[in-house]
This record gives sequence, structure tokens and C-alpha cells, in this order.
Amino acid sequence: MEDHDSPLLRRLLEAHPEAVLATHARLGDATACVAPDRLVQIMTFLRDESALAFDMLTDLTCVDFLGSEPLGSETRFEMVYHLYSVARNHRLRIKAYPVGEPPTIASLTGLWASADWMEREVFDLYGIEFDDHPDLRRILLYEGFEGHPLRKDYPKTRRQPLIGPGSRGA
Repeated sequence: MEDHDSPLLRRLLEAHPEAVLATHARLGDATACVAPDRLVQIMTFLRDESALAFDMLTDLTCVDFLGSEPLGSETRFEMVYHLYSVARNHRLRIKAYPVGEPPTIASLTGLWASADWMEREVFDLYGIEFDDHPDLRRILLYEGFEGHPLRKDYPKTRRQPLIGPGSRGA
């Protein structure tokens, strides 16, 4: 853990020290890396704790660290969640690392409805699977698309199967 002056991170560490892997508050950006198996518990706490009141998941995305996995992680992928509290006007970034093959992490759709399509986008473009997602399917690319184009090992010259009128097998 790094020293920081963030009351948000202090409160999170007080409540769940065993689930927080690392923190920092560089340039005012409070960030906590959490154990993936505790993600839903941590996010529920951040949403429901009245002093924090993170009622909005503003964004979630994925980073592919192919060849330079963060924190000695077992996976090359990092999920990044941006939370905002309307009532308290503060922000927090949470990071967690999907595990397994395919890389899998818990869905946050049960906590914030906004997670639905954002998780589908990450699934579509990176291939991260979200446990308990109500409708995990492609959202930007067609169902016959092969692979996940934002992965660093996706070949940029790869040709995809033809679909639609005039294509064979359509």
C-alpha cells in the first residue's frame, strides 16, 4: 500500500483491509486495486456506505497488459471501474484482475444498471466474461465475428467471415 491522503481510500481500507491489494491517490485520483473474488462485496460497500454513497458507475473498461502483467497478476487483463457520488461529489477508481481462461470476473449489473452494456462492450472487444450477467452477448460486432479486436494479440490484418445478403451460408 502506498501512503495517501484520500479519506475515500482510508475508509475503504478501514472496512476491508484484506480485500484491498494496493492504493494510491496520485494527482488527486484515488485508486484501489481489489481482490477479484471480493469485487461485488467491495462495490456494494462503496455504494451503500452513507459516507461514500457511490451511486453511479460512470465507466468501466479493460486494459490488456500482454507481456507486462500488473502486480504479478495471473492474468494480463485489468478491469477499471470509475465510480461517482452525486450526493458527495467525489470519485473513486477501482481496479480488479479477471482470472481464468477465458478471463472471468463478477458482473456488477446487480448493483448498477449502467454496468449492463459496458460489460457487454468489454466482453465483445476483449473477451472478458462476467459471471451472472443477464445477457452477455456481443453488442458492437456481429455474432459471427471471430476473436476480440482490442486484445493486443489480435492480428490487425485478420479477415472475418462474410455475413449478410450475398454471402455464402447466410
